[in-house]
Amino acid sequence: MATVSEVLRRPLGHFAERSLAGWALVAGTGAGFGILLLLVRVHWSPLHRADHETAAWFNELVSANGGLVTVLEAISSLGGRPIMIWLVTIAVLGLLIRRQGRLAVYLIVTGLGALVLDPSMKELVGRLRPVVDIPVASAPGNSFPSGHALGSIVAYGALLLVFLPAMRPRWRKLAIGFVIALVVAVGVTRIALGVHYLTDVLAGWLLGLAWLGVTAYAFRLWRRERGRPVRPLGEGLEPEAGREITPAPAEDHVLAHPRAAVAEVLTGWVLVFGALYGFGMLVSYHLGGTFVETLDREVPAWFAEHRTETLNQFSYLASKAGDTHAILLVSLVFCPLVLAWWRRWRPVLFLALTMFGELTLFLATARAVDRPRPPVEHLDGQLPTASFPSGHIAATMCLWVAIALLVMPRTDRWWRWLTVLAAVVMPLLVATSRMYRGMHHPSDFAGAMLLTTLWIGLLWLVVRPNEDLSGGGRAERGAAGRDERRRDGGEAEPAGSDSADGGARTAEQQKVPSTPAGLSSLDDELARAARPD
Repeated sequence: MATVSEVLRRPLGHFAERSLAGWALVAGTGAGFGILLLLVRVHWSPLHRADHETAAWFNELVSANGGLVTVLEAISSLGGRPIMIWLVTIAVLGLLIRRQGRLAVYLIVTGLGALVLDPSMKELVGRLRPVVDIPVASAPGNSFPSGHALGSIVAYGALLLVFLPAMRPRWRKLAIGFVIALVVAVGVTRIALGVHYLTDVLAGWLLGLAWLGVTAYAFRLWRRERGRPVRPLGEGLEPEAGREITPAPAEDHVLAHPRAAVAEVLTGWVLVFGALYGFGMLVSYHLGGTFVETLDREVPAWFAEHRTETLNQFSYLASKAGDTHAILLVSLVFCPLVLAWWRRWRPVLFLALTMFGELTLFLATARAVDRPRPPVEHLDGQLPTASFPSGHIAATMCLWVAIALLVMPRTDRWWRWLTVLAAVVMPLLVATSRMYRGMHHPSDFAGAMLLTTLWIGLLWLVVRPNEDLSGGGRAERGAAGRDERRRDGGEAEPAGSDSADGGARTAEQQKVPSTPAGLSSLDDELARAARPD
């Protein structure tokens, strides 16, 4: 039988073993980077020849295939700074919302270090980018090391270490393999596009792995000094935070009947498309000589006659608020943050389906109706899509109306009315700018309104994004409001005070739900308790 002293020494021994292995890995990658840097600086001929031969081989393979170049650029963008900064920033905000400050600090320090290391090393080495026979891509700055290779291994590696505890054990190896494959793919695309040498990418990987190892080891030392157990990195940086950083820890299923919901959404999409097609054909080709035709002709002409340079610039900015990039940016910020705050996938699914359905309905209807744009000067030039319905207006309206529908029932704060204001003002602003710039008729605006009303109405009935609020009745919404006030820094209501709806339930009423929705919720809880992990 082991003695007490032996048992106490085991955790320290395990930590020492893991520390030595970690330091060996960090030292090895750092030494590898140093050797590679030295060989590049002295222009070692075998390495110099391998770099140029690899660049020439990839250029010959890629330059003749434009589609392959497009795919390589798309994969390469996954290691670019815009996506890396967005991922880390959203992750940090989500961790702060979940009150995981240590993990947020780790991501900030690790990410900032990578941002500093990349330009510093490039300036120190001063290596020019490859010169190939047929350039297919370009990049600014020096070549050594590859910023995409360095940034991808640091950002994706740090995110993996942070969020591993939120995954089931059987998914962790798959996640690690996916991150490795993604980092390798990003590095290979930089060589294939002719913007980096092979040694640039290898140096980026080695330097990034060394920096990732240093920050991970420092975090583990921090935990040990705080008296927390230090476990293998395969379990993540902070295993005990697994439930807190799980996206929706209390949500067993997003939709109660997913197959039926898919069938309803697909059927509804066809019906909405039919309504849009019928309305589009009517206003486009069958209302000549009517008030609608006069309005469609006179409004764009009036705007064209009153254009000024100042209004042109303002309308350009307003129109940009409804383009694909702006809509996607708002969606990619809103969805992760509300997932972190509300801990529910259903609102995210509602918004994602809203925007995907809007895009597909717009493209299909525009292709089917094929309405010409107004007969005035088009300030945005010739666009590949037709006039009906307006994609800018429909996307703006769907986005902000969906956000307002999600936010309004979930908080009683004053700022919730800003979402309603945005749902009214933003579509009007975009619609006015699109008609001013000669890109759409007023009836195209009406078509966007019809698309928004029918599609969001369908998803509201099928997805029921606020179902978690109605499951326990009005008292549950009051409890949710009190919890939100605690998170916002306000004081929690006393246990015996009335809720926001003005009624306090007795202890017996709290234990035994009296509504069908409450009974259903109780049944779900009992089923979860009976089901083995």
